[in-house]
Amino acid sequence: MRVLLIGANGYLGRFVADRLLADPATQLTALGRGDDADVRFDLASGSPGALTRFLDAVHPGVVINCAGATRGGARELTRHNTVAVATVCEALRRSGCGARLVQIGCGAEYGPSQPGSSTAEDAVPRPGGPYGVSKLAATELVLGSGLDAVVLRVFSPAGPGTPAGSPLGRLAEAMRRAMQSGDGELKLGGLGAQRDFVDVRDIARAVHAASLSAAQGVINIGSGRAVRLRDAAGVLARVAGFGGALHELDAPPGPLRSTVGHPRGDSDHGMHGSPVAYPYPDGCGSWQQADVRTARDRLGWRPRINLEESLADIWMEAACRI
Repeated sequence: MRVLLIGANGYLGRFVADRLLADPATQLTALGRGDDADVRFDLASGSPGALTRFLDAVHPGVVINCAGATRGGARELTRHNTVAVATVCEALRRSGCGARLVQIGCGAEYGPSQPGSSTAEDAVPRPGGPYGVSKLAATELVLGSGLDAVVLRVFSPAGPGTPAGSPLGRLAEAMRRAMQSGDGELKLGGLGAQRDFVDVRDIARAVHAASLSAAQGVINIGSGRAVRLRDAAGVLARVAGFGGALHELDAPPGPLRSTVGHPRGDSDHGMHGSPVAYPYPDGCGSWQQADVRTARDRLGWRPRINLEESLADIWMEAACRI
């Protein structure tokens, strides 16, 4: 099977590439903006015609799109997440390769959900910010393209390679700084949000499975379990061996030791006493949890890596900077 992977050097794309390269039946070609891509092409500015010519030359059986932006203003997000996908869809319609499209969507397309609920694929999307809007628009383009296509709505990625600017990445970096400076306490905040974390290696397995399947439409990829960010901070403290106190502004009086339970509270102070928010930037409010039964039934996929292992890998990378 010849696969064209777009965004192979991104956070998710690197693991998808590793997964595909481990399959001896797969011939992988990477397309991206970087010098190390097999073919340099910028989806946000390149024309559908140019991409069509490349598709006709390579003739892939599957195109996997892991490219996109998670930060920036509405214009930038639209250009990288929506216009880019419009280019892919139009090029595939013009091409004679007949390739299947696997598009990486995100849980932010759904927007806020009711605490305690699991969001299934038939939920009405109501994204709460420009990122979710730009990704939802891309999904609608794919679904309306008439192509053989599937959209994997990935919830909150975790594990090795987690960006330092993400909520889990920032937690690890704050803990690294505390341990490096010998601080006996760590002040954190914005930890009340509950998210469905799924390891990036499990996501790569889902993408591989989707490329081999005949499934179409939208499929959720998550763990099926919401975890409070403050609980993740407690697990991170345990795997890091941080024996100090974890403080939050609105926690009950007295410090909560990382060795006797999870910290509580929803606000934040920085390492020097000034407030530093850890907002979840996805516009999904306080709760998000995926219903992953469709992935099980249509892809034969289940998550294998638990959050503690994901956090241990995040910490390992942060600790290397000590």
